[in-house]
Parts: sequence; structure tokens; C-alpha cells
Amino acid sequence: MSDKPHILIVEDEQAHAEVMAEALERDYQVTTVHDGRTGLDKYRQGWFDLVITDLKLGGDIDGLGVLEGIRAENRLCEVVMITAHSSIETCKQALRDGAYDYIEKPIDLDLLRTVVARATQKVQLTTENRQLQDRLDEKFGFDGIVGESPTMLRILDTLRRAATSDITVLLRGESGVGKELLANAIHQNSPRKNGPFVPVNCAGLSDSLLESELFGHVKGAFTGAAGDRKGVFAVADDGTLFLDEIGDMPLAMQAKLLRVLEDHTVIPVGSTTGFKVDVRIISATNQNLQEGIEKKKFRQDLYFRIRGVDVEIPPLRQRRGDIEPLLNYFIREFSEKENRPVKGFTPPALRLLKQYEWPGNVRELRNTIKTMVVLAEKEWLDVADLPFEMHHRQGEDETLSQLAGVKLDELEKTAIRRTLELVKGNREQAAKMLGIGERTLYRKIKEYNLT
Repeated sequence: MSDKPHILIVEDEQAHAEVMAEALERDYQVTTVHDGRTGLDKYRQGWFDLVITDLKLGGDIDGLGVLEGIRAENRLCEVVMITAHSSIETCKQALRDGAYDYIEKPIDLDLLRTVVARATQKVQLTTENRQLQDRLDEKFGFDGIVGESPTMLRILDTLRRAATSDITVLLRGESGVGKELLANAIHQNSPRKNGPFVPVNCAGLSDSLLESELFGHVKGAFTGAAGDRKGVFAVADDGTLFLDEIGDMPLAMQAKLLRVLEDHTVIPVGSTTGFKVDVRIISATNQNLQEGIEKKKFRQDLYFRIRGVDVEIPPLRQRRGDIEPLLNYFIREFSEKENRPVKGFTPPALRLLKQYEWPGNVRELRNTIKTMVVLAEKEWLDVADLPFEMHHRQGEDETLSQLAGVKLDELEKTAIRRTLELVKGNREQAAKMLGIGERTLYRKIKEYNLT
């Protein structure tokens, strides 16, 4: 397909249509038709950046009818009207109805080229802006969070509804399940989206360092405090503060955090005066906070304060329906970023990837696919391209020795039966995992009398 902008000329005088087409075809892909109804049919069948239409057309649809039909399609396309001097007032009405511009007859071809260039440039810029917004939505919005399992769809629906308010949110789940990505999506879909999103990891910091990180400090507050420093609460004012690994926060800091959450007043370390902040709190943990409460390691009052909406994100091994969509998503992402023509996985490689436990969840999957794409030498990634631990299991030699001498049809029957058990009878999924067509699988099920 040509990369040139596509232009449709609707002109009932064939000679005039050919003159305009010849003037434009060096820089554009041009299609000509000679009545309004055919023009609308052609437009609906294809994709055009610009339509040039005469105001007066033979048939039952004139240029205004063409404009109306194009606008009704709600697609990105500009319309330029061609008119005689006597119909200029009508063309001005067309401008109010959404036409880009009009050109008087007799047509000045230089003017035509100028108007067409400007119109198509506008379409191109609008397209690029929309694509940029789509990429931003993909990076930060819920639509960019890949998940097709019923569990993830329910979670996303809950968080979409929670995003519209200032209610606190607690995200629970193993490391790597995507808690920060979800927190960012909540922020980007909230009334605070124009404010900052500030993540801070509460693990691994002493009381004093974490207090300074959260609330800031004044000059001379402690050794090495050479000047005033803002804390993340101040930085996140009018935005969202993401407290990651809140379960690892020291008890003394939990009390100070609770005070700020209740009165919205921050007192920097070393200061006697505070200031008000307006911050939404989203917290995350990979720990069982209720067990922490029982062991006196986490404050119950803080727990109730941060769990306005409490969502548990299951590990990837418990939502295997999300694995293949994630694999495809990251293949597209990294093949584009790394300029590698990788298209996907062979059926055996895909089967192993979907059976793998993914202890590091989505983060591990993403890093694994990135490495595979960077090192890829062919379009389809195979078992040999997988990380060592995925296709070399301890005891592999013993397994192979057990298979020696077993009839091939018995091996095939066992493989089909166990695959069907694994996918709970889903024949479409089983066929994909086995690398065979569904019709072949149906025939094998009948042949081996499997249910």
C-alpha cells in the first residue's frame, strides 16, 4: 500500500476530474469518480485523507450531500469544495458544516496543490496526535494493562470505578504482578491526572531516612542536612502518592504516617511548624497485613485507613489466561523497540511458556521476552530460544528413559489426554498447545475414545 495520502475526487465533468488528478498524482494517491452516490460508496469502501468534491454534481447527491455523508461516518478526513462564483455563499455554509476549504472555478492548479497540502498535513498531524495519545493511554491507562482472564477484568472494573474518587486503595499481591502500573493507571484515570504521581518504596529504609523521604527536612535537622529538602508528600501535592511495600514500614513511622493521613499536615524533620497537603494515597504490599497486625508489626488503625478499596492481584500462575496475551503484547513492544522482525512463538515454545510457573510474574515475563527478542535470529522464537530453566528440568534424562520403547500412538494418546485435562476440556486451547488443528484434535479424540 502506498504511503502517500489518499485523495478522492468527486467531479461529474470527467475532463475536470482528470486535470485535478494529474496535478496531484505525483504526491498523492488519487481516485476519481463522477457522481455523489458513487463517491460516498467509494469513500465507505476505502480510506481517504481528503475528498475534493464539486458542489454541483449530476445525480441525486450533490457536494453538500457528499460532505454530510462523510461527516456522518465520523472518520478523520477533510473535504474541499469546488464551486462556481455564483455558489460561494453555499460553500461558506459548507465551511460551517465542517468542510476544510473551497476553491473557485476556473481552478488555479497551484492554489489547488497548496490547499490540498495544508488539508492533508492537518490530517497527518491529527493522526500523529491521536497515535501519541493512544501510546500514552497504553502506557498509563487501564486499556494498556493486558489481561483477559475474568479475574483481571473484574479487578480493572473495580479500579476504574475507584479511580474517579479520592478513596484510598490498597493493592496486594506478589512481587512483579504490576501493582505500580495499576496505581499509575488509577492516577491517570482520576481527577488528579494533571498532578504528579510519586512512587516511594517503604522497604529497606531506617526510620530517620524514611521520615526525611516522606516529610522532608530543614537545614541542620541532622548531620549532613546542608539545606531544606522537600519530602514526597510535598512533591505529590494535588496528585497521588504511591506507597509501595507499606508492609515493611517501621512501626514508629506508621504512627507518623497515620497522623498525616488523618490531618493532612506534614511537619518536616527538624521543624516545629507544618503545612497542609492534598494527596491521594495508594498503597501496595506483598505481605499479609492482617498477619502483621496479629504479630504487632503493623498498626490496625493504619490498615483500616489505607484499605478504602482493597484489591488482591493474583499471581500469573493463577490466571494463565493472561499469559498468551501478555506474550503477544511484549513481543510487539520489543520487536518494535529493538527493531527485530520477531513475529511470535512456535507451538512447542508457546506451550512451555504457558506452562511455566512465572515466580516473578509479569515483571519476569516482560524481561524474559525482552531478552529473547534482543537475541533472536529468526522471526519465530522456538524452544531453544527459551531461558535454560524453562526447557531443562532436573530428571529430564530419567523421563526420556521412561519413554523409550513406548508406542508412538500411546505417547500421542497420553499427550492429548493430559493436555485436555490441563485446559479442563477446552479443545481450542488444547489444539493450540499441541500445535495441531482443531479438526485434527477432534479426529484424534474420537480415534482414541477420549472424553
